[in-house]
Amino acid sequence: MALDGIKARMQQLRVQADESSAKVDELTAEVKKLKQENMAKEQEITSLTHKLSTSETDIEKLETTNKDLKEQLDHVGQSSNQSEALQRRLQILEEEAEEADKNIRETNDKLRQTDVKAGHYERKVQALESARDQWEEKYEEMSKKYAQVKKDLEEFQIEIGNM
Repeated sequence: MALDGIKARMQQLRVQADESSAKVDELTAEVKKLKQENMAKEQEITSLTHKLSTSETDIEKLETTNKDLKEQLDHVGQSSNQSEALQRRLQILEEEAEEADKNIRETNDKLRQTDVKAGHYERKVQALESARDQWEEKYEEMSKKYAQVKKDLEEFQIEIGNM
């Protein structure tokens, strides 16, 4: 009767160990997936940062050109055709500068959103790694219990055999 109880307990410990092992595998896969997503977000941040830098350089160039054109407009008192052409060019450059400012704002917004998402994924990865570690500890504990029960069963069988 005691032997059946030990066998049942061993079977129960085997099932628990198998379940713990499956859970560890599942959590490990989830951590890997989240790390890949985090890496993609970091690459997107790098790309957006580069785009922001390029846009800022473009704005500086446009502002310099805009300033030069305004100075030329001030110095040129010649024909109205030249003046009108410079006015049109100035207007176009101002519109381009406004568009570049808009792009910078959008890029900054995307960068902030991506940064927030990256932080979220990092926290999620940490939580999953913590859960995985707990499951691994439980799995090791169950393995030790299983080994002890197996040893106890073998000793019990030896005692029964000696009787």
